[in-house]
Amino acid sequence: MSVLTLASAPEDATALETASMHHARLAGELAGRVRMLLTAVDRDGGAAEEIRRGLVAFCDRALLPHAEAEEAGLYPAAHGMPEARLLVESLIGEHRCLAALVDSLRAAPTPAGAAADARALQVLFEEHLAKENGIVLPLLAMTPEVSLAALLADTHRRLADDASVKSARGNRNTEKGHDMREEPVEESGGCGGVCACGGAEEAAEPELDVREVPHALRHATVFGALDAVPAGTAMVLVAPHDPLPLLAQIEQRSPGIFSVEYLERGPEAWRLRIGHH
Repeated sequence: MSVLTLASAPEDATALETASMHHARLAGELAGRVRMLLTAVDRDGGAAEEIRRGLVAFCDRALLPHAEAEEAGLYPAAHGMPEARLLVESLIGEHRCLAALVDSLRAAPTPAGAAADARALQVLFEEHLAKENGIVLPLLAMTPEVSLAALLADTHRRLADDASVKSARGNRNTEKGHDMREEPVEESGGCGGVCACGGAEEAAEPELDVREVPHALRHATVFGALDAVPAGTAMVLVAPHDPLPLLAQIEQRSPGIFSVEYLERGPEAWRLRIGHH
């Protein structure tokens, strides 16, 4: 049965699809960052620590505010339905677990501990989204008395308001002399082994194999991984085909920031070294 058949109004069908795509982007970016952390733990403790900080910043900036906005803007309508009440209460409990895992990741004393917390966070978040995408959102979309489009618009407004408040707070603190940037300061120099300038060797570069990643998450997973690659280093991407559309999106998203070198061109896999200038 199609999404259009399940939804009680065309705008709710569109809202359902948009929400699922947004969830895919969040899950993909989280997966990419976690994959980079897991790889770095076995290779470079310093890089793992920097990736951990970036992962925590992503959770503070995107994942946790998303959960809070859902509780305020989306969950109340579903909680009012007898068939969804217990599920919504369990989802709220999962939000608390997600926040606890982020705090544990924030305070992890060792790279191995951070990796374990990050992987648990990823698994819980993906299972959480599966319940929302598979049950809560379709239930709201097919209920004539509920406008899923309006609920999601309110949720997005809350997210925007939260981002504005945090931005204003950060500006005030910066004026007082405090650096409130979420991401660590990136140092320039080197090419991550893309040329012969003495940068990191390929063997030390993390590898992201997206051949087994679901197609809906694939691009977002690569974006999340790239966001975790410090300037002056590189990662190796393994794809099931020549990722020309993805490379175009990377350039559009971050013009002139990344360089690409093909290491292998099929037929089973395409391997590319992507360097962060």
